[in-house]
Amino acid sequence: MNKEWSELNKQMQSQLKKRNTFEDGIASLFRLRGELMDTINSFRKELPREQFSAIPFINADGYHSKTIAYSLWHIFRIEDIVAHTLIAGDEQILFRGSYQQRIGSPIITTGNELVKQQIADFSRQLDIDELYAYISEVGTGTEDILRGLTFDMLKQKVSAERRAKLISLNVVSPDESAAWLIDYWCGKDSRGLIQMPFSRHWIMHIEACLRIRNNLK
Repeated sequence: MNKEWSELNKQMQSQLKKRNTFEDGIASLFRLRGELMDTINSFRKELPREQFSAIPFINADGYHSKTIAYSLWHIFRIEDIVAHTLIAGDEQILFRGSYQQRIGSPIITTGNELVKQQIADFSRQLDIDELYAYISEVGTGTEDILRGLTFDMLKQKVSAERRAKLISLNVVSPDESAAWLIDYWCGKDSRGLIQMPFSRHWIMHIEACLRIRNNLK
């Protein structure tokens, strides 16, 4: 793991545990996300369209066995679902902004159920400019939600009502490779969700994207 990102992530997690450093923790989280977003935006500047769909490690174990386009969809679908359905209790940006149609995605799920050539085929269908518009809107929306959180709200767990809403939206595939996400997310409090989908999850997949990019170069 990138040492700077890892240290910033550890610092953020420690700060969020204490009331008197909570605001510093949110600031550290925003700094981490800003650095990671710079890397995400660098792909758009550096890579031709076909490389977003390249899958050089198709038979590998690990996050680098995907494509960059898939990884970006996956990161921000998960964030959109968790931030809006589970934390804020409002409408996901995918639906609010008609992004499925704009991006050209055949799915509304996180994509966990896709494997190997399915990932490559999925990736080729996506409009990268619209995917980046979605990324920007989801990222901004999440940070607006985070700014509204208080320290005491970090201990709140996902309500039964919001869990039921999540299931009703069909945004998590019933395939065993994806269905576990519902229990995983709904077993966490808001601080736990910040520490995974909103930070560490980004790091893991973006580092995998860098590995893909470096191989393509």
